Amino acid sequence: MSMTLSTALPSLSYELYPPASAAAAEDAHHSIVELESTDPDYVSVTYSGTEARRKASLELIGHLINNTRLRPLAHLTCVGEDRASLESLVQHFVSIGVRGVPALRGDLPREPGAWRRELPFARYLVELIRDVEARNTAALGAGRLAIGVAAYPMRHPESPSFEHDVEVLLAKERSGADFAITQVYFDPLDYTGLGVAASKAEV
Repeated sequence: MSMTLSTALPSLSYELYPPASAAAAEDAHHSIVELESTDPDYVSVTYSGTEARRKASLELIGHLINNTRLRPLAHLTCVGEDRASLESLVQHFVSIGVRGVPALRGDLPREPGAWRRELPFARYLVELIRDVEARNTAALGAGRLAIGVAAYPMRHPESPSFEHDVEVLLAKERSGADFAITQVYFDPLDYTGLGVAASKAEV
């Protein structure tokens, strides 16, 4: 992962949410045709919430792989999940052709007792994905999964400091992350500040 500020053209991407009904899925498929015409670098598909939403996410990812030229990144969160379920899901991603995964902690549940602490932070999810990857070298054609993580130009609301955020980003890189996607920011100086701080930390 390099946090060197680049002069290259910015990438174009879209984030897709799983449709909640058959009618919404049909509308989404029409919208995807229009998005594909803009030739984005990738599209990411969120994955969270109820079992129905998770099923819809997998169906949407399958549609993108089987019916479009788009490169889907499949979101994965670890809060509230056990290791075996996550390993099974990553295995499924590999089997259907997913080659990029944003590995995220996810939002904490409102009730503390609902939080399974088997993988409490995103860096452990990154390690789990790399473990599954190592068992699937043939399916991946000796390639590897591209793993993304979250980065914060402005301090994470749960973080004690911006410096701590940079340390967490470095830990995720050392666990095997390839790239980072930032939260929305409105002041470009926040982004360049993150780049400078991360570079000093040797991210």
